[in-house]
Amino acid sequence: MDYRYYTSNNNGQDDYGLKSVNNQGYGLICKDYKLEFPPQHQDVQPGMEYLMTPRPVFDNPYYRGSGKLLNKVAIITGGDSGLGRAVAVGFVKEGATVVIVYYNEHRDAEETKRFIENLGGKCLLLAGDIKNTSFCDKIVEETMNKFGKIDILVNNAGVQYQQKSLLDITDEQFDLTMKINVYGMFYLTKRALKCMLPGSSIINVTSITTFQGEPELIDYVTTKGAIVGFTRSLATNLANKNIRVNAVSPGVFWTPLQPACWEAEKIPTLGSDAPMGRAGQPFEIAPLFIYLASSDSSYVTGQVMHINGGQFKG
Repeated sequence: MDYRYYTSNNNGQDDYGLKSVNNQGYGLICKDYKLEFPPQHQDVQPGMEYLMTPRPVFDNPYYRGSGKLLNKVAIITGGDSGLGRAVAVGFVKEGATVVIVYYNEHRDAEETKRFIENLGGKCLLLAGDIKNTSFCDKIVEETMNKFGKIDILVNNAGVQYQQKSLLDITDEQFDLTMKINVYGMFYLTKRALKCMLPGSSIINVTSITTFQGEPELIDYVTTKGAIVGFTRSLATNLANKNIRVNAVSPGVFWTPLQPACWEAEKIPTLGSDAPMGRAGQPFEIAPLFIYLASSDSSYVTGQVMHINGGQFKG
């Protein structure tokens, strides 16, 4: 039987195929147990992982690192939970030190830090708002002061709000979504770039919705389209400096962004329209980020890498 990590919401008592729980609260579930997401909604953005039922699976306990990112320093926005947490754990297994940038999800961030430190890794937590240039200055300054370099930048942080019609999107919501998803990425990349040397890697997170369209996420899709354009242009601009810029385009993954965005009744059907018939778990995307961050992808730049259970063939 093949197993993977799972974190219980209720000390191991909830019924999601849990087999055992260790003293850190992490347990094991059978891989072929069908995970179902019960209706749930959070009234906060970008969502809290510790409130989700079941908890996302962010770590593959059978993944063994081989030093692909040994002694590298990575900044990961939104690294406290969801895809960012899985990427942070994967990077640490490959030898990297991680700087986790998050908004106000302190409980999730501390949990991620504990997990990383239990792996023997180093993790710096920085809380703040990336749409503020002063905070982006702080991220770069503190990373350089503590670790002396920036090798990898993962622009993962973002928000999305479900609205039935364009007419329901207020000017304030559109402005907020643009500033967090696009401006924050621009501000931080511009500042981090001054410290990045040849061989460095920038990885931006776009979305399957950019390529398929999503009628109830119009402003979000607009930002994710902008990220694709930013990635391709910056990659061309930096190619002669040997700094690679790529994007990852996830399909539906079980992350805090889902219950923070969608009405509760939509949650149980997430990912059901993909050929694989399910949403992805965060640990399944981490190896793609490791590939793009490492020298394995030394001739890859300006690309958008799709991972969506076959829902979109790009």
